[in-house]
Amino acid sequence: MVAIDMPVPDSTVEVQTPQWCSLDEVAQFWRDGFLCVRGLASPDDVTHMRRVADTGVREQIGPVEYEAELHYPGAPVSLDADGGRTIRRLKQALSRDFRFIEWMIRPEVLGRLQQLLGTQVVCPLAHHNCIMTKQPQFSSETGWHQDIRYWSFARPELINAWIALGREHAANGCLQVIPGSHRLEFDRCRFDADVFFRPDLPENQALIQTRQFVELEPGDVLLFHCKTLHAASRNSTSESKYSAVFTFRGADCPPISGTRSAALPELLLTPGR
Repeated sequence: MVAIDMPVPDSTVEVQTPQWCSLDEVAQFWRDGFLCVRGLASPDDVTHMRRVADTGVREQIGPVEYEAELHYPGAPVSLDADGGRTIRRLKQALSRDFRFIEWMIRPEVLGRLQQLLGTQVVCPLAHHNCIMTKQPQFSSETGWHQDIRYWSFARPELINAWIALGREHAANGCLQVIPGSHRLEFDRCRFDADVFFRPDLPENQALIQTRQFVELEPGDVLLFHCKTLHAASRNSTSESKYSAVFTFRGADCPPISGTRSAALPELLLTPGR
């Protein structure tokens, strides 16, 4: 685990830790499983991160994930088909530009994560740590799922930060979430073989009807629980949509040894000693 240390405050000065999220916002997160923080990334952040995304897609800078590799509805049928090299995900975002790390250790970001996860916050590099893209014409639909489905940690208590690098709305495939779904326990039969929440089941349909579209402006950040059911439609516009996504956990919720979740190093975002 790599530690990123914040400056140590002068011990002679009384320091008060800001409560970046209000008590109502903290309560909202744990009630609904998500929280939108408007403008948590600055216009300069958005411009810089967007430039990294544009370059990565234009130059096909690996590692990447192609739409055709997942075979989701709407994706090209193969890498050799028309649009087969459409990128869905630029992997390992933290290694692409330091701005992403610099952003997450800012007090207004790390402070909110500490309110939700505890004093010591860790960023796993094995999950998310990417720039998600939805390209015109060849983007796919993502079914209802919980991100914890393929993750292996001591407890299912992780939080994702989704940074909008442009406007996100229903037409270009913004995230849809089901409020409170992170607090529910589901039988395995309510998911298909790929662990997607089955929309054909009446009991699931009733829950899906409570969905909310999370529309974001550039720089807005969606924090959502790893058990919150979410989905996204295709991008039906003529412009690309980019979002940077990172996952965080508390230091007392480590990955399980020998699993994919423990396959890469992690960053300990340390607020000082």
